[in-house]
Amino acid sequence: MILNWSFLKQHFYILILFLVLSSCGISKSINDIPDVSTYDASISERITINDSTFTSGTNSFSKNKYGAYELYVEGNPYQLGLNTGLLTQELFKTQEHAFLSKVDELVPSKFKQYLLRKVLAFYNRKMYLHIPEEYKAEIYGLSKYASNDYNHIAENYLRVLYLHGAHDIGHALQDLALVGCSSFAAWGNKTEDGQLLIGRNFDFYAGDDFAKNKIIAFVNPTEGYKFMSVTWAGMVGVVSGMNEHGLTVTINAGKSKIPFIAKTPISILTREILQYASTIDEAIAIAKKRQVFVSESIFIGSALDKKAITIEVSPKNFGVYEVENTNQLICSNHFQSEAYADDENNIKHKAESHSQYRYERMEELIAASEKLTVQGAVDILRNKEGLNDKAIGYGNEKALNQLRAHHGIVFKPEEHQVWVSSNPYQLGEFVAYDLDDVFKDSASKTNLSKPQLTIEADDFKYSQAYQDYETYRILSRTLQDAISNDTHLIPITISEIQKLNPDYWEVYYLVGKYYFEKGYYTAALNAFETANTKEITTVPDQREINSYIKKLKRKLNL
Repeated sequence: MILNWSFLKQHFYILILFLVLSSCGISKSINDIPDVSTYDASISERITINDSTFTSGTNSFSKNKYGAYELYVEGNPYQLGLNTGLLTQELFKTQEHAFLSKVDELVPSKFKQYLLRKVLAFYNRKMYLHIPEEYKAEIYGLSKYASNDYNHIAENYLRVLYLHGAHDIGHALQDLALVGCSSFAAWGNKTEDGQLLIGRNFDFYAGDDFAKNKIIAFVNPTEGYKFMSVTWAGMVGVVSGMNEHGLTVTINAGKSKIPFIAKTPISILTREILQYASTIDEAIAIAKKRQVFVSESIFIGSALDKKAITIEVSPKNFGVYEVENTNQLICSNHFQSEAYADDENNIKHKAESHSQYRYERMEELIAASEKLTVQGAVDILRNKEGLNDKAIGYGNEKALNQLRAHHGIVFKPEEHQVWVSSNPYQLGEFVAYDLDDVFKDSASKTNLSKPQLTIEADDFKYSQAYQDYETYRILSRTLQDAISNDTHLIPITISEIQKLNPDYWEVYYLVGKYYFEKGYYTAALNAFETANTKEITTVPDQREINSYIKKLKRKLNL
């Protein structure tokens, strides 16, 4: 888990309360180490094949030609953690640095780091009670290979445990805009062969370095079902995955209040579902057992049931959404079941966020395809336009492809097949895997994909528009730094930023803020008024722009 320091500063009185209470109730959690004495801890030595391919007995880790890593591990819970840590240790440290170095940037003060450590310990004081022992054992094994550079945040095991709540706390804090996922399913007369087909974008963004090194993991546990998931080094939870019975799990964040105590991380709940459920009913039964601390839609597809549903969980409510008289299901970031019909947070989120817009865009694109195919599903995930194909600017969160996703994925559950995007975003090749082939024998496994089923890279990846967008991302950060630090940019830089991504509202919003801070009020007003002609992402964004316009008109006596 990582917290934004500006949020902490705004809630300093709460931190003081945390410190006052920190001696009460955290000692058990800090000293809770899973008992792994009953597990066979034997693992084979790591053999280096080349600088990106390693094996350990029948376990393996290698980088494919598309730049993603493929991991195969087997064993009891403790061995799964040890084998994963042993094989991925270099990447594990790299990912941890990419994620946690932000803490040092945001919180350079040693005293504030101490304060943050106390807050984390208090906030996560109950988490250990809500995670099954087998996953704590796996995390403990994995933590043996964690970096020692971040012990000022928490000791290795606790830190890796805490990080499994990063997704949960990230989408709950308004100033950490990390997630905006989109998912859909079709089956019966809506797909080319009548089989269930599922597509999803996982728009979890924690920085470019973090997103570079995704892992397609294949896990063969001694208990439960074999499964695959798309993940990153240091993560045993599941955000997108499918098991050997063709049950799929993906997660879409819902609107949550800011939680002040951690319970079961969503990714641990979905891991349990994937490992122990073969049908929708079994998935629902597992979800009902766990207490979560944020709101989430768990999108379940089932080869055995030949359909998909969503399980909608939150700290105080539980619902299941199942479509009737239709062969498609769509999920963005708001709840749809009767259980949340009167939920004020959900109603407000649906009205003010970009969730409903993306939902309608998925409806539009699915309707345009008479019979959905794998290629068609990939095309939907890659779509960058708004409703009615409107140009809304690259990077707009109203688009299905926001050009920030950690991964896009397509499942064909009845065939036990899955396609995973390669970098950048959803633009690279969608690499195909067949779970039956991967798990059919116990020999050491490398080159796990099915090359003949690969979906080619998007042409946009090679376009000037894409190059312009990447340049815009760099220059927009420069512009934001200039706003924050009251530095000056040469006029040509401002002009270049607007030319690189001319349809995106945020371009003119940032330019307007820059001019406003510099006292160039006429130029600022022009920029904000131009922003108002674009597809603005959320109602709060729209309100802020209108507020600036009113202020500027008063200053200019207009």
